Formats: sequence, C-alpha cells, structure tokens
Amino acid sequence: MALNRLDLNLLHVFDTIYREGSLTRAAKALHLTQPAVSHSLSRLRDHFDDPLFTRQGNQMIPTPLARRFLESMRPGLTQIQSAVNQFHAFDPANQRKTYSLGLRDVLESTFLPQLMQRLDAYPELEIVSRRIARREMETQLAAGKLDFAVDVLLPVSSQTGHELMRRDRLVVLARKDHPIAGDRLTMEGYLSARHVLVSSRTEGPGIEDFELSRLGVHRNIRLRCQHYFAACRVVEGTDLLLTMPETYARIIAENSSLVLMDPPADLPSLDVHLYWHKAYEKEPALVWLREQLRSVS
Repeated sequence: MALNRLDLNLLHVFDTIYREGSLTRAAKALHLTQPAVSHSLSRLRDHFDDPLFTRQGNQMIPTPLARRFLESMRPGLTQIQSAVNQFHAFDPANQRKTYSLGLRDVLESTFLPQLMQRLDAYPELEIVSRRIARREMETQLAAGKLDFAVDVLLPVSSQTGHELMRRDRLVVLARKDHPIAGDRLTMEGYLSARHVLVSSRTEGPGIEDFELSRLGVHRNIRLRCQHYFAACRVVEGTDLLLTMPETYARIIAENSSLVLMDPPADLPSLDVHLYWHKAYEKEPALVWLREQLRSVS
C-alpha cells in the first residue's frame, strides 16, 4: 500500500462516496460520470484489497476498513484542501495564518500598535515580529521564512519587490528645561551642544552627519548607543541632544519630559520601505496583509 502507488485524487473520490452514500450522488458532486466514479472505486478496492463499500438498496455502506481509513485520512485531506484553497482565496475571518515580519525595534513601536488594532477582528491570525540582519533579509524572504520586511531603503535584487511606505523626517529631542529648548534651534546652538548618535554600527557617521558634512560642519558626539529608547532616557537627564525619526519621537515624547524641535538644516528624511519576495507576491493571504501594512504606514 505504498503512497507513491496511490493516485491522491482517488482519496477525494473515496471521501465523496463516503459522504454521499451513493455512486450517483458522488458523481454529481464531483462533476464526473458514474462510470468514472465506479472505475476510481475499483482502483481503490484493488489498492486496499477490500471492497470498501457494499451496496444495501440504494446506499453504499462503508466497510470497517473504510471507516478506519476515513478517520485517519480525513484530517489530512482537510488540511490539503485548506492549503489549496489559500492559493485561490483568503478569508482572514475564518482561516488560521501566522505571518512573519522583519522589523527593527523602532519600527515595531510605530507599526505594530496600528497593525494589531486592524487585526483585532481576526482572532485566527498571528503575527511574529523578528529582527534579522539586513544582509539576510533577501535570503529569508526567498526561503519563505519571512513574509515581509520593513526597513530603510536597501539595495536589493530584481527578485525582491519593495515600495515606499513612509517618509519620516528627522527632528531634534531635548529635555524640557534644556537651555535651548523652546527657542528656534539655530545651527550655532545645535553645534555647540553635545549629541547622542543611535546606530547599530560601532563607528561611522549617522545619516544626519552626511548632510552636516556637506554643509562643512560637524557636531560633537558624546554618546553612541544602539536603541532610541535608551538614548531618550539619557537625553531626559542631561543636556545632550538626540536627532531621530519624528514618528517614534512623538510616541516617546507623549510620556516623557522631552520636547521636539525642528533641526537647523534641511536634513534627509528616513524612507521606510516594505519588502517581499516576488515569487510569493500573488498569494492571497500575502496580498491581504500587504494591504493592511499599507494602511498603517
């Protein structure tokens, strides 16, 4: 009874005969002729060396072996059917699905609250947020281990689709009683202060420093750390300034003594992109989530 010698289409015929209790009704449900259904049943009988169904009047009664087989087979058949259906339609209200998203810590704070509010009506859906190295993003997307990634603009191959989700301008944060807080921040005041730079790299300039360098000026970096939340805690208790994306800055400022100021120069914005692998871009479940992600950008 090796599986490789069994046509899996016959299992669907078997299940339909069992459910309908009649070759005629099974043929109608399967959109096949009755001889075709009879031929399929004959093949199944040969494979299992069992009649599987016996006729009693107009009814096809399953044998004990058929009953045992159905109990074992039907859950798997249902899972296969569900998997096939997901390629043709996706009903977020009734289908269970786990999505894997690549998000860095700042983007978790700005995207996940809104996204989960939208998904609150779909209790069968689960989101797994993962931080991955940028050099691994395309490999993870191609392998299907990651459904989407949200990050700054990165160089990617033609197999990776991406689109702009948000253009986040940079703002400057300072403690509320900072000597320059409340005034229009001048370049002189900005450069005279000491600064926090948030970066996962241990050296090198931030994106704001490239523009400052182009203007022929440099700022005094007092602290370099990995996370904006930690940087904000430092800024609350010192005279250091922090330049960071506005969306996350406003979230933090709501529950802190920090104030936001416009930078003294036209600094580049932080462009946030959505990434996916083109091999999967037409799968209904992924098309649906992509629309949800666009709506919270």
